[in-house]
Amino acid sequence: MTTDPDAIIIGAGHNSLACACHLASQGWKVAVYEQAAEPGGALKTGAYTLPGFRHDWAAMNLSLFAGSAFHTEHASELAEHGLAFVPTGNPFASVFPDGRWLGISNDAALTSARVRGFSDADADAWTALTDAFPADAETIFDLLGSPMNMRALSLLGWKTWRKTGAGGTLDLARFLMMSPRAWLDQTFQSDHVKATLAAWGMHLDFAPDIAGGALFPYLEAMAGQAFGMVLGQGGADTAIKAMVKMLETHGGSVQCNAPVTGIEQAGGRATGITLADGRFIGAQKAVIANVAPAALLKLTGGTGDARHEAAMQGFQHAPGTMMIHLAMDALPDWNAPELKQFAYVHIAPSMDQMARTYAQAKAGLLPDEPVIVCGQPTVVDPSRAPDGKHVLWLQIRMAPGKIKGDAKGEIGATDWRVAATPFANRALDILERYAPGTRNKILGQHIVTPAMLETDNPNLVGGDQACGSHHLHQHFMNRPARGYADGTTPIRNLYHTGAAVWPGGGTGAGPGTLLAKKLAGK
Repeated sequence: MTTDPDAIIIGAGHNSLACACHLASQGWKVAVYEQAAEPGGALKTGAYTLPGFRHDWAAMNLSLFAGSAFHTEHASELAEHGLAFVPTGNPFASVFPDGRWLGISNDAALTSARVRGFSDADADAWTALTDAFPADAETIFDLLGSPMNMRALSLLGWKTWRKTGAGGTLDLARFLMMSPRAWLDQTFQSDHVKATLAAWGMHLDFAPDIAGGALFPYLEAMAGQAFGMVLGQGGADTAIKAMVKMLETHGGSVQCNAPVTGIEQAGGRATGITLADGRFIGAQKAVIANVAPAALLKLTGGTGDARHEAAMQGFQHAPGTMMIHLAMDALPDWNAPELKQFAYVHIAPSMDQMARTYAQAKAGLLPDEPVIVCGQPTVVDPSRAPDGKHVLWLQIRMAPGKIKGDAKGEIGATDWRVAATPFANRALDILERYAPGTRNKILGQHIVTPAMLETDNPNLVGGDQACGSHHLHQHFMNRPARGYADGTTPIRNLYHTGAAVWPGGGTGAGPGTLLAKKLAGK
């Protein structure tokens, strides 16, 4: 009798584990192999600065995971295995050079009043968006959670048409194609309000002028107001730990320090994997690869389909991100003290600045004024630091994966090992302008360059935390390639998952969940 698992999964990121857990809950025997020393991929937590200070390596916000189809179905079991969330009603804010700020809170009246401080017309527009959000969100979340095939899209299109008519359906399609700037300029008057929302586009590779990016500022603003934000208690890795325990309870396994060097085939069918130590592990039903598209070709030696291979080779990645983890004696003394309440503070003063930063990073230049996402997780979850101390989680967006020069003409190094400190200092200088004295509060610091992110997790090519641009040409039915957005590949029994596959990046585990349901039939 064979002892081969039903499914082998390459990589132990959250999409892999969600897929593994769901399959195992349906009776599949699942084995996961991970090249790193611990599971989690970009969703892990560690004491990267000083003992007692817990920092989220890359992803911090677990709102998408908490609201995901996977969590909805398996919430009670995951909770039994230790999954715990910490909510906040103050998800994000933006701060501006003129000393003003705008925060989005889980209180519609309060948020609207803050918006009114910039523009009466914008407050009215905000209220209209708020009122329409429950109905609009249903359609949008149905789309983002739907399998990307013609049958599912036809049913969704029919449902939308019945609900909103032809005009409403066309309006939605138009909105999905709009750039952040186009939608924001059409909706609001205040540059401060526009910049506050536009900053969210930068999280998913949507600079203000890129088509298809309006959706994400809209959703983060409205969902942030409606639901707040959720962090993982003690760190984002609470989700990973719970999923590993759930999988093991159902008879599955996760093996770390186990790099996969090849996906083996016979008769056009995937039969198993070869590990770096030479072992062959067979799979009875499926080999599931949570890898970047180029890596899929490397592991298979080619899929035998010219169009699919061209899509994998040509798959485009977003610019990178630098992380700066700070152990703090105290929170920053923001020019606006109210900012100490918020989980995220964006330093992204204008859409023009964001567009310039993005263009510089795409050109291989260290931006002169990068966007800074200042995460303050200990405002929400004090357990991440010793009593009275704090953690700061800084995302520096954007940063080139490979440095060709410096937009400011100050940093001569093109090797991240040399450029890391001066570029981090540039970011900290910017933070210091909005929160004077922050440097004096730093107890420990750990810089993670785009190159280090990729070394740790090969899916983060060039430090791209989304594992691929979400621009329209490789999103929806084109993610990662036309005809393969459902996780299938040209090789039978070989499946593709992870952020490179529809519905893409983020912590919502959509790619892994959709594939698991496809394979298990429910």
